[in-house]
Amino acid sequence: MSAALELARAYGVAVDVADLGDWGESDLRSEYDPHGPSIRINARVARRLTGADLREFVALAIGHELYHHREQLGEIERLPRRSDRESAADAFARRLFGRG
Repeated sequence: MSAALELARAYGVAVDVADLGDWGESDLRSEYDPHGPSIRINARVARRLTGADLREFVALAIGHELYHHREQLGEIERLPRRSDRESAADAFARRLFGRG
């Protein structure tokens, strides 16, 4: 099991795969819902991947959204700029996956 999935389980965050709709030229990889709390992985993106690429996509998506969960809990400071928060979430996900 990936470190990201283990961490989601430890936080009590559900992880599901769902159709997150059409986002035009860009793909929404995943989304975080603090009311679950839950993370939804975009089935449209996942269906295009297999093997190691799919495992990496899922692990990075979960890691990214766990960063936002940690913001929600107050474990880490919520950065003022959205672009900075998204970059920090990507960096956190890469570290969890062993790429950072």
